[in-house]
Amino acid sequence: MAQYLAIHPRNPQPRLVRAAARIVMDGGVIVYPTDSCYALGCALDNKEGRDRICRVRELDAHHPFTLVCRDLADLATYAVVDNRAYRVLRAHTPGPYTFVLPATREVPRRLLDPKRRSIGLRVPDHAVTQALLAELGSPLMSVSLVLPGAAMPLGDPQEIREQLEHFVDAVIDGGPCTGNATSVLVWEEGDFHIHRAGMGDVSGFAPAETG
Repeated sequence: MAQYLAIHPRNPQPRLVRAAARIVMDGGVIVYPTDSCYALGCALDNKEGRDRICRVRELDAHHPFTLVCRDLADLATYAVVDNRAYRVLRAHTPGPYTFVLPATREVPRRLLDPKRRSIGLRVPDHAVTQALLAELGSPLMSVSLVLPGAAMPLGDPQEIREQLEHFVDAVIDGGPCTGNATSVLVWEEGDFHIHRAGMGDVSGFAPAETG
């Protein structure tokens, strides 16, 4: 049965953050809050954890995962970014955006979008997530918590506990989330294009290219 960790959404208790980080480092799968919705996550090198997340979400083996990072410091390790892209990232992080960029060779194959050889990067503006990432010292491999058959991500930690306590190792209650997904922006032909309009303001970005 999953551990249930109620962590203050603005002033995270260090003891509980350390407990959550230990679960991740020991190979666990967690549910955690972000500035958009709750998400499923595990350590970057945790292949078994990724497989467990896929079973919870009923995802196929090629579904791309997002790297959830504390800040942009690790960016060059995982993504190819030119000066223009970096300026956009700096202006919109932390925030409710997922940026899809060309991946470097440091990214495990299982995390990539197989068609694009790209990786989604995310820097959430949430104190609990930030504290957890700081304690871990590395990104989380993650997907939004959208259960099979559902149209929207789950946002109520009590409901999440009831539905998933036998399928994950910890549920981090950081208060209710909106249940809305992030905006997804894909880098193509020297600019970011809107792949999905979600919580983040996308009025300054171009629509996705078609054809």
